[in-house]
Amino acid sequence: MKTPNKVKVGLVNLGCPKNQVDSEVMLGVLSQDGFELTSETEKAEVIVINTCGFIDAAKRESIDAIIEFGGYKKKGDCRVLIAAGCLAHRYPKELMSELPELDAVVGTGDFPKIAGICRTLLARNRRGRRQHVWTASPTALYDAATPRLTLSPRHWAYLKVSEGCNYRCSFCAIPNFRGDLVSREVADILAEARSLAGRGVVELNLIAQSLTSFGWDRREKNGLMGLLRPLVGVDGIRRIRLFYTYPTDLTDELLEFMAAEPKICNYVDLPLQHINDAILRKMNRKGSSRMIRTLLGRIREKVPGVTLRSTFIVGFPGETEGQFEEIADLIREIRFDRLGVFTYSREDGTTAFPLGDPVPAEVKAERQERLLALQSGIVREKHAAMIGSVQDVLVDGPSRETDLLLEGRTEGQAPEIDGVVYINDGEASPGDFVKVEITQAGEHDLVGHIVGPVAGKIKAASCRPSGLKVL
Repeated sequence: MKTPNKVKVGLVNLGCPKNQVDSEVMLGVLSQDGFELTSETEKAEVIVINTCGFIDAAKRESIDAIIEFGGYKKKGDCRVLIAAGCLAHRYPKELMSELPELDAVVGTGDFPKIAGICRTLLARNRRGRRQHVWTASPTALYDAATPRLTLSPRHWAYLKVSEGCNYRCSFCAIPNFRGDLVSREVADILAEARSLAGRGVVELNLIAQSLTSFGWDRREKNGLMGLLRPLVGVDGIRRIRLFYTYPTDLTDELLEFMAAEPKICNYVDLPLQHINDAILRKMNRKGSSRMIRTLLGRIREKVPGVTLRSTFIVGFPGETEGQFEEIADLIREIRFDRLGVFTYSREDGTTAFPLGDPVPAEVKAERQERLLALQSGIVREKHAAMIGSVQDVLVDGPSRETDLLLEGRTEGQAPEIDGVVYINDGEASPGDFVKVEITQAGEHDLVGHIVGPVAGKIKAASCRPSGLKVL
């Protein structure tokens, strides 16, 4: 009989970067415990699906994945099927009742115990199958000593600095299954950053539910600055990008530090959600239309050349055509560099749930399309203006489109959510920083050729015999 430490485990990751880090921790824990990890899911004896439970579309994707991979119990080698993560924590009883192929659900506070859970389920299934639930706590905060196998390329990584959120936006259910804010210790984050740098990571992407709230649970008023100042001193790390900054918490001190410190990307990720004051109040968002406009002007003033990203929600209960048009007017006025537009999703357990969902689905979809079309024209103009410029680009490796091209990103292009720079001439290796002259531009991506290395950051790519060459 095969012993548990030889059992093959396949993991399916869904959802946001924060979920990805949780998946990476589970992979690290399983590997350290002696399980064999496999990407061939049909050969896995244990399949773990790390689910997302944020909005309806994400929930449907997670449920579809459970059904799909549950089929491997009949046509594959699967003996144990586990749903982990946000959806599992949010709806454990419902999932177990409606999806009998599941052997267990593991919530957002119990996923670090995944190796022991797998052994328990394998042993119990030999004695007779029954379902189990692990959702004792909503919060698990890993530390630098926790094993973690990153899913991202070797040269960049996500770094989660806190878990949970103390804000209570009326449309958001995340605090219900992720809990209140709990920040990691600065020394522990620095230890992980040094460890990642030692493994070849040159770009850190800092993530949290609300990054600018870092340290508030310890009554640290400027907790994020207390982290960033020593973090930029970590040897080997050359680029740090900040995600999920709350509008009212974005201080002049942070903006000035961003502008002055070469390692901090001039990239502001600022989820605004709306601009109409009445809707912002219904959303329980801090700040006002006037404050937001003042802030946006201050960002552009203090961080020259900043890449400004935001997100908006259309179709919130009671949103009129006029209130929607205020978002469109703001987009024309500010000309964001990156923009996400979501249609309102009514979520049980939120304070907006009793408001119903009165804006018809087709109206929400039409409003979303109008904003995306507006933003598309703005981005095309901005990209066209970059033709002829020379950009510092971090090379990610051969293009996912064709191995005849290299692919990289400017500091204004975050991994996985923004476009890329296709490099059609030059030599470089993944993790190299090179100067690229932009020769073509589209709505999402740029095209150019290497004109040299970035001074002071790496050796010339041509000095590396292992470098990839594209002609």
